[in-house]
Amino acid sequence: MPESRMGSQSRTLGSRLLNARRRRFVGRKDEQELLRVALKEALLPFALLHVYGPGGVGKTALLGEFARAAGEAGIGVVQLDARSIDPSPEGFLLALRLGLGLDGTTSPLDFLSRQSRSLLILDTYENLTPLDGWLRETFLPQLPESTLVVLAGRNPPSAAWRSDTGWRDLIRTLSLRNLRPEESREYLTRRGVAAAKHQAVLDFTHGHPLALSLVADVLEQGSGELGFDPGSQPDVVAALLERFVQEVPSLTHRQALEASALVRVTTESLLAECLNLEDAHPYFEWLRKLSFIQSGPVGIFPHDLAREALEADLRWRNPDWNAELHRRARGYYTRRLQETRGWEQQRILFDDVYLHRHNPMVKPFLEWGETGSVFGERGKPEDHAAVLAMVEQHEGAEAARVAARWLQLQPEGLTVYRGVGPQPAGFMLLLGLHKAGPTDRAADPVAQRLWDYAQRHGPVRPGEEVLLFRFWMAASDYQSVSPVQSVVFLNAAQHYISSPRLAWSFFTVSNPDFWLPAFAYMDIHHASEVDHVSGTHSIGVFAHDWRKQPVAAWLEMLGERELATELDPAELQSHRPVPLVVLSQPEFEEAVKNALRDFVRPDALAQNPLLRSRLLPEPTPKALRGALWEAAQTLKASPKDEKLYRALERTYLEPAATQELAAELLGLPFSTYRRHLVGAVERVVKLLWRRELSGPASSSE
Repeated sequence: MPESRMGSQSRTLGSRLLNARRRRFVGRKDEQELLRVALKEALLPFALLHVYGPGGVGKTALLGEFARAAGEAGIGVVQLDARSIDPSPEGFLLALRLGLGLDGTTSPLDFLSRQSRSLLILDTYENLTPLDGWLRETFLPQLPESTLVVLAGRNPPSAAWRSDTGWRDLIRTLSLRNLRPEESREYLTRRGVAAAKHQAVLDFTHGHPLALSLVADVLEQGSGELGFDPGSQPDVVAALLERFVQEVPSLTHRQALEASALVRVTTESLLAECLNLEDAHPYFEWLRKLSFIQSGPVGIFPHDLAREALEADLRWRNPDWNAELHRRARGYYTRRLQETRGWEQQRILFDDVYLHRHNPMVKPFLEWGETGSVFGERGKPEDHAAVLAMVEQHEGAEAARVAARWLQLQPEGLTVYRGVGPQPAGFMLLLGLHKAGPTDRAADPVAQRLWDYAQRHGPVRPGEEVLLFRFWMAASDYQSVSPVQSVVFLNAAQHYISSPRLAWSFFTVSNPDFWLPAFAYMDIHHASEVDHVSGTHSIGVFAHDWRKQPVAAWLEMLGERELATELDPAELQSHRPVPLVVLSQPEFEEAVKNALRDFVRPDALAQNPLLRSRLLPEPTPKALRGALWEAAQTLKASPKDEKLYRALERTYLEPAATQELAAELLGLPFSTYRRHLVGAVERVVKLLWRRELSGPASSSE
């Protein structure tokens, strides 16, 4: 087995870091002795040690001491942090293989079986909730008896561990609490805090390790006497952070700290944008060294208690700067959403939605702290039976029959959500109605009614897409607010963003009155005329024509609502912005021809319906002239089409007095000139029509 972390860094800077951490570590003697004695036994007295406690109580620090003690005893150690592990069996085994330093051909289980004694440590175990059953029932039983596993997280072992008669005798639990007064005093002494100040610190922190650490940070920055009164300031961390923020090296450092509290995860590039810096590296490095800043697989983030205190202080103290930070972070996410796909795009989307977490119209409808407890993957044929059983249980046999038919027709639309246990925790069935034939749509009355609705309110044009979120639910909670429901909503938004030819989306929900505020916030309207009944549930349909409000405008609108805390759903529905128009292909062709004829007349261009189409990034005559000019230049760039461009230029872009004069200036017979002009207009219309279907973001062809 590779050397333990202690052994591998004994001759590096890492050893100095470990020594510094060890000097600051105090207490937990009983916990350390429990592990030390167990590792010395010929037969391990227990196979699993589960350490749990609230955030900031010192779990990770204790795990570091466990690893150090095992390393000093010559025992191989591998430490994994669940925040950097994909919560799937494959992701876990990959992380374990990397932690052991193995190549892709060596089984971690085979490797561990050849070791005389091993210690496997998993930190932040709550992030592996979806794998809890698999670890308990499949992976851990395959480990050799010589391997001791330590799990650490915020929650005690689940009921499944406690009720399993086999595991009951092989597991030990440790509930971490605040440090005892003598341990707290020892810690403060090691941090250089004068003994005369210890009692004031203990009275204020009550031995909470994170709070003690923050106090020491404050004192190290020379804040003088504490003067805290726990009776009038019960929120320990908030008061400590208030003192700490006042003592940061500079205004930019304080702004960096505030930005880290606002966003879900801070990266160097995001920090640079939030602070309008070319180089944010010094401030990022300063942040990551703070005692209450933690590191994850994609960036750094403050401890939950610290985040809440920092953000509450910022909202109260400087609301204008809070709004500006929101705006800058939102701009970063909007750009990244257009640049990414797949899992990375989903992560960026969650980061973007996280900015809305305090809005009262959003907060009740998402499980902000538990979305990591389930993960989605494309459904497999073997999942169909469980999915159909869910549909029949919640919506009845007829709904299950409809779902079964769609699973045969469009199996690629099934997403299955997994959590604890082998069975799916929920699913989402997304249909592309534009891909279904008339017979298939007619076989599902709901699909047919929604297709007809689209044709009445904004006909679907060739090449455009219509998405229907036909069925979605959690196995146990159906469509209540839950981790499954929250991820379903995020996945739906991801489909909106990543479907450039999307015309209509339809989202079905049970109890539409309950969900109305959330959809009103998103400017997705209740199409009540296509509501229906499925089993015992009244199903509402929320619809959006993405040609009338494209994704870019939608994201901008959501950003404007982010900090608005007194929004009224009815008012939002009645004050919707003027929508874009959806032109049929003949109407669009006529509008382009008129725009070319009016190219040098801005007053006439201002009346052209293209100004309210999705072709343009902004509804101005200047933008329309730019789109026409850009399309014309594609003809000029092609040697075989240059003659068409010359006819277009002399007629519309830099027009001659008459078409006869234009033909004369080009040295062409009038009939040839007319043929070239007609060909040029047809080419421009065709090019702009393609851009109309895909939206302005795809205009660089």
